[in-house]
Amino acid sequence: MSEQDLIFQQYKLYSEQKESFISRSFMVNRFYLCLSVILLIVMQLTKGTVFAYNISLSSLIAVIGMGSTMLWWANMDAYNMLIKIKFSKVLEEIEKQLPVQPYADEYKGIKEYRENKKMFLFSDMQKAFAVIVFLMFFVGLVDSLIPVIVKSFV
Repeated sequence: MSEQDLIFQQYKLYSEQKESFISRSFMVNRFYLCLSVILLIVMQLTKGTVFAYNISLSSLIAVIGMGSTMLWWANMDAYNMLIKIKFSKVLEEIEKQLPVQPYADEYKGIKEYRENKKMFLFSDMQKAFAVIVFLMFFVGLVDSLIPVIVKSFV
């Protein structure tokens, strides 16, 4: 096997690993989305149910939901960093030894498009959605704590 064939095999392996990693990232996002939806529904269904020390069950679920959305954000950040740095950077370095550099060309094209259109990236949309869900849990927490706070002043 020639050196060029070895480089191509490494490139192919890294490309496949990157695609696998991106698929895993989507599965993790799907998990957090489903978990958030379930927690939001349970939070609404348990509104007014007292858990312990005059704290409602929906407050506890809201805190758990806020924690899960923070983990969701951290996971998205970690996946994005690994995809951009670990895989893309390595692929670009391997491509320098190949006659054609599709990932580098793709990156240049995306960069030019973003500069012209100020495109909102998909990963940014996912992060924005995580923030919106976090705010929904926060509003649920405040909503469930208001009666407790009012009782303590009366």
